[in-house]
Amino acid sequence: MIADLIVLFAGAMLFYGLVLLMHSFRHRFGLPYFYALLGGLTAVMSWVTDAGIRTEIAGVTFMVGSTVFYTAVLLGVFVVYVFDGPRATRVSISIVAGVSVLVPLIAFLIHSNAHLISNAGLAAIPVPSLRTNAASVLTTVMDLLFLAVVWEVLGKPGLRIRLGLRAFLTLLGVMMLDVLLFNTGAFLGSDRYLSIMSGTFISRFIICIFAFPILFFYISRQNRLKGVIIDKRPVLAILMEVDRVREELSMARREIQRRKELERDKEELITRLQKTLARVQHLEGLLPVCSGCKKIRIDSSDAEPDRWVSMEDYIQTETTVQISHGLCPDCAMRLYGRSLDSEN
Repeated sequence: MIADLIVLFAGAMLFYGLVLLMHSFRHRFGLPYFYALLGGLTAVMSWVTDAGIRTEIAGVTFMVGSTVFYTAVLLGVFVVYVFDGPRATRVSISIVAGVSVLVPLIAFLIHSNAHLISNAGLAAIPVPSLRTNAASVLTTVMDLLFLAVVWEVLGKPGLRIRLGLRAFLTLLGVMMLDVLLFNTGAFLGSDRYLSIMSGTFISRFIICIFAFPILFFYISRQNRLKGVIIDKRPVLAILMEVDRVREELSMARREIQRRKELERDKEELITRLQKTLARVQHLEGLLPVCSGCKKIRIDSSDAEPDRWVSMEDYIQTETTVQISHGLCPDCAMRLYGRSLDSEN
């Protein structure tokens, strides 16, 4: 029994870690490889569940399909929604649901054409149950949508729930909903319904306790990375395409406004530089000065004659220099017969 427990949970931890590790490489390789992993795990989950592979530990039945593979898929969709948004999550849900439908359909077609393969090969392919598979597909889709809604509800600023508690409650809520929906859809009306329901509740709670530390460690670590942000989204954002469109339009408007401001600043800078350059070129060139009255010539356009202005007018109009008046000692002596500086 102890050996079975160790093998079961070691395998579970291995697949949980594999899913989160592959997600951490999304910035390098993109999400398609991660989608492929989710699809593969979903196919294995469906096959193992149809095969009825389980382990009895201390009176609690652990279905290998749900303990290992379904929980790994759930963690994968969880982190996709948290870090990659509703659009990527919808793709993940579509892949999981599509593969969940496709695998039992292929098994059914193979059994329908049993004459094409040997009896030994046919025995290796589990017979699909229409009711069980239908309940599994519908429950999986509802679980993943419920995950997104609960995550956003628990993230409301007014609740002030810490990240770890938020992640645990979301994971536990999805696990419990899965037990209720799947067992009701697959076994309601059966004599074993209540015993299956109670046993599955216990097993899922234990799985949640083991899976949560890995999930919390990954979310915390990703949240600390530069450029990775956990967005606050409206409730039901996973179902509301209009929110995505509104967000994209808002981002586009902000980008357009930013570009307009940059363009305006650039034009103003160019204008200032052109004026400065013209002034520098004007001051560095030859300055025509009248040899008699000392006026300065300002060249005008072809339609207008050149203008001759005094030194003061030229300095005030062509430069930024401010002029103040006074008397030099020679002029003061000539005008007043004395130097004004001597009175100070």
